Amino acid sequence: MSAIALTKDSFQNQVQSGVTLIDFWAPWCGPCRVQLPIVEELANEVNGRAVIAKVNVDEEVELAGQLGITGIPTLILFKDGHIVEKLVGLRSKQDLKTKIEQLLA
Repeated sequence: MSAIALTKDSFQNQVQSGVTLIDFWAPWCGPCRVQLPIVEELANEVNGRAVIAKVNVDEEVELAGQLGITGIPTLILFKDGHIVEKLVGLRSKQDLKTKIEQLLA
């Protein structure tokens, strides 16, 4: 399973329960193009235990603004509707996987 694309309409429903990692990105952002394949790979590894999603900040300006996204890539970890951690900049797959597994424990 790959990362699912979220919009302002689908966002709240997705994060309200369980563990969700959201990658805020844009197609013109070099570091985002490096992060996205890592996020896609991670989606396959945690499939069924956590949700991996992505939000294109160019298409979802309002949602990015509500969450205070000022730099990309930004990755936000949610658990049961609450922000647990906000990470700005490139992150390794192992770093992200460890953070997700800690929330699932």
